[in-house]
Amino acid sequence: MTSSATPSLSAVSEPWKSTPAPSPPDAPGSRMGNAVTTGSASHVREHRSFLAGIEKTALIWIARRLPRWVNPDHLTALGFAAMLLAGMAYGLAERHPSALFLVVVALGLNWFGDSLDGTLARVRNHQRPRYGFYVDHTLDIIGTCGLLGGLAFSGYMNPLLALAMLAAYLAAAAEEFLATHVRRVFHLSFLGFGPTELRIILLIGTLYLLHKPWVHLGSLGVHRLFDVGGTVAIVGLALKFVVSAVRNTHALYFAERLPR
Repeated sequence: MTSSATPSLSAVSEPWKSTPAPSPPDAPGSRMGNAVTTGSASHVREHRSFLAGIEKTALIWIARRLPRWVNPDHLTALGFAAMLLAGMAYGLAERHPSALFLVVVALGLNWFGDSLDGTLARVRNHQRPRYGFYVDHTLDIIGTCGLLGGLAFSGYMNPLLALAMLAAYLAAAAEEFLATHVRRVFHLSFLGFGPTELRIILLIGTLYLLHKPWVHLGSLGVHRLFDVGGTVAIVGLALKFVVSAVRNTHALYFAERLPR
């Protein structure tokens, strides 16, 4: 999901895509990535989600125990395929509700592949920063389109709302990519929420669909659970876009003041 990006579902923790070859694995619990050279420019990763420290420790532990025949490209492909599988399972869920269990499995596989590929490359000192950054985020965009497309056909979310959520995600992602280029900082989280936290929320919501796909909002009436969740996600993505755009514009304005 990922990730993230961006509070994207697949943007996710991708240290190998933004860490130069000489750098050792980050210390467990670290919330700031190292500088990375990408062509003639460099940027740092900033990851301040609630679970960042615990997740990083777990990922390094797993990476050091993976068999040698597994490489980061395998994990990237796994994360991408799992995101598409989750979208397909959502699309089948209206006729076959048990497909929601497949969504849960797919989200777990997406976390494993999308979060671990970078850690594995860094632990083995096999980083390819520009290749990894480009391929990972390209696949994140395609995977998110597949996931939200599946939700649009699932019967659990209004298709127009799924389309609006995709538009909000793409706008937030585009702003983050532009900011990374001009300010040399890539943010993996917003207000404490990163790709892993978003996967967990989506997983819990998916399991709840099996119990009750509707929620009561008092005087606002009864609405589909994922319509409510999608609306909250759109507001969050829009807030992320506005806050980041204002913050970056303000910083760049004072960094490049016109001469008096």
